[in-house]
Amino acid sequence: MSLTERIHSEYVHNRRVRVLSHHLVELIPQSAQVLDVGCGDGLLASLIMQKRVDVKIRGIDVLVRSQPHIPIHRFDGQVIPYSDASFDAVMFVDVLHHTEDPMILLREAMRVTRKAILIKDHTCNGLFASSTLRFMDQVSNARHGVALPYNYWSQQKWFAALEMLGLTMSIWKKDLGLYPWLVNWIFGRSLHFIALLTLSGGS
Repeated sequence: MSLTERIHSEYVHNRRVRVLSHHLVELIPQSAQVLDVGCGDGLLASLIMQKRVDVKIRGIDVLVRSQPHIPIHRFDGQVIPYSDASFDAVMFVDVLHHTEDPMILLREAMRVTRKAILIKDHTCNGLFASSTLRFMDQVSNARHGVALPYNYWSQQKWFAALEMLGLTMSIWKKDLGLYPWLVNWIFGRSLHFIALLTLSGGS
């Protein structure tokens, strides 16, 4: 592990997960059965369930890490291995930009959810946005063997894709405050968002 990776792991990652859990617990439906797609080590899901005892989260990932915080099942990265309407909500946290075609997993999420889809991801808008996001991905994920296609979408492309899918955007939240203030000035900016999406007729 490089010095940069060690600093990220010890001083950035844990804070980021705590802040994300705070945002997400406010958006997950009551008493929801949730599928966390691309859940990594499961720490985020574990923290959410500690704060929301009414919520149950299952995890799936292409790579199953040793000693995860929740039980995690392996999947192929394209087909979610559950039947239609199996969950109240599906969650993608910094996952879709690791795929060649996010629309594949978004359609799969629409198939297996009854109510909502939660997305935390990036918007590639503004000066140096792409290079900043690439650096963040390298530091956070390269050592874990995560695929890095650098498939970052602009905000406009996100909006167009979600409209094409017929998803209703209930919440689009930026300025998440994921990092300590100086780090946030460099790596936060408007590069991150959380969206709560509902299906037609969902709540």
